[in-house]
Amino acid sequence: MTTEERLTTLEQELAATRRRFRWLLVGLALGLGVWVFVRAGGRTVRANMFILEDENGQTRAMLSVTAGRPGLDLYDEKDRLRAILSVVKDGPMLSLINENGEARASLGVLAPGSGLGLFDEAGEIRAGMYVAKEGPSLALRDAAGKMIWSAP
Repeated sequence: MTTEERLTTLEQELAATRRRFRWLLVGLALGLGVWVFVRAGGRTVRANMFILEDENGQTRAMLSVTAGRPGLDLYDEKDRLRAILSVVKDGPMLSLINENGEARASLGVLAPGSGLGLFDEAGEIRAGMYVAKEGPSLALRDAAGKMIWSAP
């Protein structure tokens, strides 16, 4: 391995470590908030929104209630929304979003059942798994949305 290759690898590892550290800080900040709340004798703090910022004042996480629905939005270092955890009318939902702002995976526990959807870069569902009272199902679709495989 050349020195240049080793340097590139080290730079990539450093960038990954920095990202993990930032998320650790977000987690610690949330944990600290809970700890302060408990240590304060359970005093109630009421708000419509909490915003967590990084050391540069950039929003990294937002806990809010919008249209009566609670949600947690997570942002990357370039201020792009990357994950949404929310509670909709029928249950909780988790959406994972790519760097272009498009949902690429979604997980939901809704009234009729639980489901996982995986989306392509055009936003079309390509794979889906669903579990309902009747049983589980799995479906795969091509780029045009045509079913190419399913079970049962």
